[in-house]
Amino acid sequence: MVTIRLTRRGAKKEPFYHVVVTDSRKRQGGTTLELVGIYNPIARGKEIKLRLEIAKIEAWLKKGAKASDRAAALIEQYRKDAGVAAAA
Repeated sequence: MVTIRLTRRGAKKEPFYHVVVTDSRKRQGGTTLELVGIYNPIARGKEIKLRLEIAKIEAWLKKGAKASDRAAALIEQYRKDAGVAAAA
């Protein structure tokens, strides 16, 4: 099964995550099918906290990919924030 999940990058006590599409049987941090975003939970100042390529994510979801719980929450948050930004 293909999943959309986070894979950790970054140094000790400085987490940084890539949002990736991968085979669920592969280990975390292993080979991925596609990089579809980034998540920086400790972003400061003008650093980007969350950037997703929604078009690519939607395409993978239509093909049958499943998002992990955290990835699904981030996708929903990004859609909500993008909707507010578009309305403003």
